[in-house]
Amino acid sequence: MLGIFKEKLVNAPEELNSPASLNSNTKAKQSHEILRDFMSCNSSNAFFMTFGNDALLAYSPSNKPSIYQRLFSGLDNIYCAFMGNLHNLSKLNKQYGLSKGSNEAIFIIEAYRTLRDRGPYPADQVLKELEGSFGFVIYDHKDGTVFAASGSDGQIGLFWGIASDGSVVISENLELIKASCAKSFAPFPTGCMFHSDHGLLSFEHPTKKMKAMPRIDSEGVMCGANFNVDSQSRNSMMPRVGSEANWATWG
Repeated sequence: MLGIFKEKLVNAPEELNSPASLNSNTKAKQSHEILRDFMSCNSSNAFFMTFGNDALLAYSPSNKPSIYQRLFSGLDNIYCAFMGNLHNLSKLNKQYGLSKGSNEAIFIIEAYRTLRDRGPYPADQVLKELEGSFGFVIYDHKDGTVFAASGSDGQIGLFWGIASDGSVVISENLELIKASCAKSFAPFPTGCMFHSDHGLLSFEHPTKKMKAMPRIDSEGVMCGANFNVDSQSRNSMMPRVGSEANWATWG
């Protein structure tokens, strides 16, 4: 899976962009170069979708057997690349009024749309209800927003970084991210969600702020940042009930 989102769409944490990238032997790449690399190292079933000059999503089925699914779905201009398994999917589909055959990617889209359109629960509460291992990226083409999350068990690793044009790059492929973003990359923090307008938040500890911790690579060079929950801080929270409980006021 690969998502590339232009800087004007995504307000990424500034600590993700390492000044060491300018002096690195490996230079950050342009979006079209990153896409070319993704397509060349994946199966013939790989495909990509572009949304003007602002965003692209690329997807490839797994090249080898895995206990975790790779799924891609689109509905009403919302697109989701999903990896993993939700053990309570049947219960969630019933709760959201979806058919029994709806897969994890379709469910994530429906959950996102419910939250976007003034749903009764905050995003962290919805993600806490997901039982299993997961990582996903959503692009809402209608609203021009990006939403990504990684499960708390850490079984589905996501990585993110900054391309040479300032675009945010998200993928489960660490080698692709490293080759694309020079020193400006980091693991996407587990148990966390990212919204392009409102930033990074722990859905496990939604009342706490996230703190950037410098990452030093094997060469002793600062390499992006790890983001951890700051136990000494406190976030203002959106209401848990009522019509105002929607993503427009999140964060």
